[in-house]
Amino acid sequence: MPASPANDPSLHSWIDIRPTDDFPIQNLPFGVIDVPDWGPRVAVAIGGYALDLYACAQLGYFDSVADDVPELGAALPKVFRRRSLNAFIKLGPRAWRAVRERVSELLRHDNAGLRDNELAVQTCLLRQRDVTMLRPVKPANYTDFYSSRAHATNVGQLFRPDNPLLPNWSRLPVAYHGRASSIVVSGTDIRRPSGQYLPAGHSESVFGPTQQLDFELETAFVVGKATALGETVPIAQAEDHIFGLLLFNDWSARDIQSWEAQPLGPFLGKNFASSVSPWVVTLDALEPFRVAGPAQEPQPLPYLQTAGAHHFD
Repeated sequence: MPASPANDPSLHSWIDIRPTDDFPIQNLPFGVIDVPDWGPRVAVAIGGYALDLYACAQLGYFDSVADDVPELGAALPKVFRRRSLNAFIKLGPRAWRAVRERVSELLRHDNAGLRDNELAVQTCLLRQRDVTMLRPVKPANYTDFYSSRAHATNVGQLFRPDNPLLPNWSRLPVAYHGRASSIVVSGTDIRRPSGQYLPAGHSESVFGPTQQLDFELETAFVVGKATALGETVPIAQAEDHIFGLLLFNDWSARDIQSWEAQPLGPFLGKNFASSVSPWVVTLDALEPFRVAGPAQEPQPLPYLQTAGAHHFD
């Protein structure tokens, strides 16, 4: 697939973007905002602003791409009047790219289409501080992978000081199945969970609030392409299924986890809450930052072997 023009490093926007803002015109992540009196709608972040895609669609700013991407045209404008990105994600990679590139065009410094329409700017461009950010996707499922060697070693030492990294870790993807219903948007208060654990120096377990609340900063991948039950996805096609990435805080009650985890793995100590960023950065936006990953040792079985740059810096 050719490089996206939205990734051009020379682009700049007519919107004032401060050096401390997270999202320049080359990023344009997707999220869901809730606007007083208007309700939820899909938006794109740029600097300290959120561009309301539902309002843009109502004003005809996506008409130019609707004919080229009929699946998008048939869904406009209602696909942007949702409490999650799920309906938009289901449209597929062609629609994702078309919308991001059209937004990039609208926000370029030399495009007067939106810039010089004062009423449209007032309607479509909102300060992020004036809106409520919602959880960007409604997850049907979620799997948490244990993929950092340093992290796996550090956590393993909590439970197996003499043998922190088990032999299977370097040979297959180690993961546990999490609770999708307890994923919340960043900023949501997290209640300290209670459970059963074995205090240090005790021979009997007790029940009460965890004394070892912990969190891990992780990267979450949003899968945007469905598969049928029993269907497998070759590793070379895996990226075709990924909509984008977001930050993910994996909360843990370590004392509850260590007591309950044997022999079947994490349960109540790991599924009481997970926090996600409100903005999803598309895989397209990360293309310029691809790098080769470290050599895998030992070499994985053929079905797990990859070639090319599949890491990001």
